[in-house]
Amino acid sequence: MREMKIKKKLSENILDKFSIDFLRNQVLKNAYGNDDTVIARLDPRILLVWYLFIGLVPWFVNNLWFLIACFLLVLVTTKLARVAGLVLLLFAIGVFTQTGYLLIVSFFFGGNTSTIIPLLILTLKVATCSLASITVFSGLDPDRLSNGLMWYGCPERLSFSISYAYRVLPMLMEEFQNILLSFRMRGNPPAHETFWGKVKYLFYQTKIVMHAFYPLMLNTAKRSRTTVEALEIKGYRYAAVNKNVKKIKLSSMKITYNDLLFLAVSFLWISLSILASKIF
Repeated sequence: MREMKIKKKLSENILDKFSIDFLRNQVLKNAYGNDDTVIARLDPRILLVWYLFIGLVPWFVNNLWFLIACFLLVLVTTKLARVAGLVLLLFAIGVFTQTGYLLIVSFFFGGNTSTIIPLLILTLKVATCSLASITVFSGLDPDRLSNGLMWYGCPERLSFSISYAYRVLPMLMEEFQNILLSFRMRGNPPAHETFWGKVKYLFYQTKIVMHAFYPLMLNTAKRSRTTVEALEIKGYRYAAVNKNVKKIKLSSMKITYNDLLFLAVSFLWISLSILASKIF
């Protein structure tokens, strides 16, 4: 009896962890809560250049030593960026669903150990590029990301759209939570003490989520219209094409000693991996 109570309490605690509030806090932490990390203090231009190399080059290389070195490098940078646990969990699930299951399927249909190396290479490519993306976008808040893209010549409206997409995500989750709460207040959920009741309750929750989609889009569109009107009042269109405004906006970016050290360490590590691949 005591063990049943402990299991029930444990399952309730796990379900409480995966609430809308928990998901929203994890998203906010990953997008805005990493300002004091080593990666967040780097210049956005340096991070974007580093990301272009780590995110593209591994796809064109099949050398195992090089891919392992790149994966270890992004593993360290992910640790330095203090990525939220939920994001890492989704990363692990995503890598397994893309490449991990192929190893199981290959063994099931008559494969042998010779399939391990090709699948390992594919897994390292996917994992390296995914962790590099997580590192960069966890260390860059919307404004710094927008400024970095603008400095490289990206159109101002496109860079602003990316920045606004970052900002609208927490708003979407908050609006979604409010809609779900309104449905629960007016709804009559089925009892879920029994197994069949839990199945009915699962279908009930799925139905609520489907019904919440349209009001979510409608309310978000209303908020977006308010945002656009506020930007127009503040002279957004004029500021987007004015060179002086752009110069003032980008004046805060400066390449420091830490940026050069980060590039030097990354370059040295990649060079050693290439040397090791040539020797072994």
